[in-house]
Amino acid sequence: MKAMVVRELGAGWVEEDIQIADPIDQEVRIEVKASGLCGSDHMEMSLAVNYPPPAVLGHEVAGVVTSIGPNVTEFAVGDHVAACLVQFCGKCEQCLDGEPGLCRSPELTVRGADDAPRLTDAEGQPLTQGMALGGFAQEALIHENMLVKLPDDMPFAQAAVLGCGVITGTGAVLNAAKVRPGEDVVIIGAGGVGLNVVSGAKLASAGKIISIDVNQESLDAAQAFGATHTINSAETDPVAAVQELTGGYGVRTVFDVVGIGATAQQGYDMLDRGGTLYQIGMGSPTDTLDTVPMHNAFGRKAVQGVFMGSGVPKRDMAMLVEQYQAGRLNLDDLVSAEIKLSEVNQGYEMIRDPKVNRVVITDFS
Repeated sequence: MKAMVVRELGAGWVEEDIQIADPIDQEVRIEVKASGLCGSDHMEMSLAVNYPPPAVLGHEVAGVVTSIGPNVTEFAVGDHVAACLVQFCGKCEQCLDGEPGLCRSPELTVRGADDAPRLTDAEGQPLTQGMALGGFAQEALIHENMLVKLPDDMPFAQAAVLGCGVITGTGAVLNAAKVRPGEDVVIIGAGGVGLNVVSGAKLASAGKIISIDVNQESLDAAQAFGATHTINSAETDPVAAVQELTGGYGVRTVFDVVGIGATAQQGYDMLDRGGTLYQIGMGSPTDTLDTVPMHNAFGRKAVQGVFMGSGVPKRDMAMLVEQYQAGRLNLDDLVSAEIKLSEVNQGYEMIRDPKVNRVVITDFS
């Protein structure tokens, strides 16, 4: 089959003919119909993080089941499915407590050292399968825990983006923060994930939905997705602007989708007493947030990390499909462009444009 392979860190993707194994145990083999381009895959291509080359990346995947392993119980050949990168065993204390993102045994979703690799190149050498998905390819071999069944009439491109940016953004609001109707929220960052936080706030019937970004085109998109107020932080002090919008108090809920020290500090400073900064973005591995313990104790402020929406992917993705089909969740405007599998490098150049929310591979010929 055809796949886009990372051979050298920072050198982009090259098209190759590779081999994919037959499914064993709880594995599901799918024909990929859509695969989204996410910044995390570009980071993995560029830096030595988790998935060393040679590697097949791509983790926003939707497609059709073509074969299943002998222990698969949830899926059958012909099912339409979408994937999520959360790897969970379903049996440990964290999973049973509704926290699969904190699973103690995520390695159970991949093959062991004694098993044949899922992916090999033309010379028979193993290829790293990025995030246990490897969606930049014509086919993918995925553990059934990482898949959710779709209605047959769900568009594949919109389904593909559910498993990362959409579930992360909406889940931060609905699962992590549990935003109440009428509650004011601030979202720092109006890129792909930030727009989904806006969508989540709209689903939660939040009060003021305040979107902050340095780019006016991104803020215009946030407004189209449901933001009630926008602040251009390249032109205005965002902390002062939020204070002005909220009678000088700030808000109880801030989502930092950027993830650098400056935005984390701004988000923390926007909090009302008893408020929480939800940290979604991972823009810097070294930046820190400064707090004064005494002030923090009296102000009762909190900082909470959010990974993949802090929810249950199988449940949440099914719910999001229902919301989309009912016209309450905007996924269509997230998909800014559709490309061929061979155009991954060009697709990542397209994402640099702030008017582009998500690029999705839909042509695998």
